[in-house]
Amino acid sequence: MVLTAPEREARTDSGESTASSVEEAFVALSAAAPEGWRVELIEGEIHVVPPANGEHEEIVSEVTGQVRDHRKDLGRYTGVGLRVPDASPTGKVVPDFVIAPKGSFGDSLEYHDPGAVMLVGEVTSHSTADNDRGPKLRGYAAAGIAFYLLIDRERKQAVLHSLPAGKRYTRKVEVDISQPLSLPEPLGFDLDTSEF
Repeated sequence: MVLTAPEREARTDSGESTASSVEEAFVALSAAAPEGWRVELIEGEIHVVPPANGEHEEIVSEVTGQVRDHRKDLGRYTGVGLRVPDASPTGKVVPDFVIAPKGSFGDSLEYHDPGAVMLVGEVTSHSTADNDRGPKLRGYAAAGIAFYLLIDRERKQAVLHSLPAGKRYTRKVEVDISQPLSLPEPLGFDLDTSEF
């Protein structure tokens, strides 16, 4: 579900002007969302995403498990919110998984600066595939995240985007699901996609 809330001006009882914005609508929807649902602010639009299905979560578990097997020093995070620059002043997303040094998100913030993120990952679903391939890709690149791993279930591909420049990545490596995907340093191992 996508909601676009136009910027408008509202008046308080005292007659003062206040901005009633997309950000305020985002905060209200986030507070009202059922448990397990994600509310994201991407390029000025609010996206309400239902909980993932079991197949989706199995892929997330497999990827993060392989990272753990090869890099025990790194944290593997699911459900962590990131602030990413986009068309709105404060883009806010919740990637399917984030790889960063352990302790990177030890505070009580809901949305974090992405500076510590080494790799961000998304696993497509019918309801999220367009955002995962477009607006989120642009946001992650603009945030300077070195690697964006997209497991595209609809296209049956694993795609590694790297070398961010502005709102795009300048390098893209695609493999068919079931083929290994080389994850360069600092990860430094071949991701086995045969279990996807």
